Amino acid sequence: MKAKTLFDKIWDGHVVRSIEDGPDVLYIDRHYIHEVTSPQAFNGLKERGIQVFRPGNTIATADHNIPTKDQHLEIRDQLSRNQVERLSENCTKYGIELFGLNHSKNGIVHVIGPELGYTLPGMTIVCGDSHTSTHGAFGTIAFGIGTSEVEMVLATQCILQPKPKKMKITVNGNLHKGVTSKDIIMYIIASISTGGATGYFVEFSGSAITSLTMEARMTICNMSIEMGARGGLIAPDEITFSYLRKITAIPGVTDFEKSLEQWKELKSDPDAAFDRELEFDASLIKPMITYGTNPGMGMAVDSSIPLTDGDNKEASASFLKSLDYMGFKPGIKLLGQPVDYVFIGSCTNGRIEDFREFAQIIRGRKKAANITALIVPGSKKVEEQMASEGLMEVYKEAGFEVRQPGCSSCLAMNEDKIPAGKYAVSTSNRNFEGRQGPGARTLLASPYTAAAAAITGKISDPREFITELNNVKK
Repeated sequence: MKAKTLFDKIWDGHVVRSIEDGPDVLYIDRHYIHEVTSPQAFNGLKERGIQVFRPGNTIATADHNIPTKDQHLEIRDQLSRNQVERLSENCTKYGIELFGLNHSKNGIVHVIGPELGYTLPGMTIVCGDSHTSTHGAFGTIAFGIGTSEVEMVLATQCILQPKPKKMKITVNGNLHKGVTSKDIIMYIIASISTGGATGYFVEFSGSAITSLTMEARMTICNMSIEMGARGGLIAPDEITFSYLRKITAIPGVTDFEKSLEQWKELKSDPDAAFDRELEFDASLIKPMITYGTNPGMGMAVDSSIPLTDGDNKEASASFLKSLDYMGFKPGIKLLGQPVDYVFIGSCTNGRIEDFREFAQIIRGRKKAANITALIVPGSKKVEEQMASEGLMEVYKEAGFEVRQPGCSSCLAMNEDKIPAGKYAVSTSNRNFEGRQGPGARTLLASPYTAAAAAITGKISDPREFITELNNVKK
């Protein structure tokens, strides 16, 4: 029998039909929806008189443009209010489970899916959101889809999809103090560029990856699409299974041990062939930060901005245009650069471990006077964990206000916008022009680096504030 990669095993096991010289008809196990990309899809069903084929396979939440303050009040923005109301109406009409605003299980779709047990090894998962790749941390094929494809999955529980090529990225070695999974993935993207994995589905492996917690693995897979990949995944192991064991009741799993035996088989065969393989040394990675307007424009926080982006004239012009937008010059260091905002949250770094890391640096210190901080838990459960662990008090004593769950300033679809010209150190996933608000200047970083900026008011090396060596796996 031909050796297979983990990706091949899951994909081939979900192909309903292969179209000659065309895409595969792929069965989808779990479909996540939210308020922004679902209304048009439901309208399409209504116009064609079609029902949702398997409503039990779809889970809904409101997250993208909900407010993160005064969630008990009516949403002030009319577009946001309409979208949230339409989601509620459509879920009621078609019998779809909804964790809406003020629900005890509400949160960002890619945070609540795993924490509630809806994301399981071996699944195929889609959502009308590009960062669906997050769920690949559990050993799933998970990827974002467009609105017309959302309608297709609602109607058929299948999707037409060409099979991507396969890439293996191995990261071996030990991480240094203050280096997190966010730094790992930012380092990889900076090394291969935002187009370096275009056309591939990436399997991450190696000792530096397998030593990561599940939350850290989600951060890695979340940003795999920022290097052009269709998605990323990590083979499930004892860390995965331990995470799942802690979930009180996993929907659809009546015999955990039986499911566990199946999940243990989910790994690439030793001699399985990949279309491309890359390897990185974890010991070379430092805390990272971006300096431009795409996630590939990243460097070590103590480095200098490159002098050029290669010999290509067009690339160099784009490089200089990006720096001009950011107000930076080639060759300068960013350490000491004043910043105005700090944002911690999003589906990239909005989990409890992220807020623990942030607290590790701010504990006993105070927020810098020039900093406006947007501290946004990824879910109601994360919010509750922060309270029960005493993190809320740590944040309060340091001068920070914790907001309510939502996507918030990651994409600034609500009031949480960074003003034009202002600098924000952000734990989210994208630093595109205007991503966090028209004219906003975003510097992507880990929770540690964001915390260091929050207490100093400028870009700072987080390692200076971590006083003891630790085996932080995030």
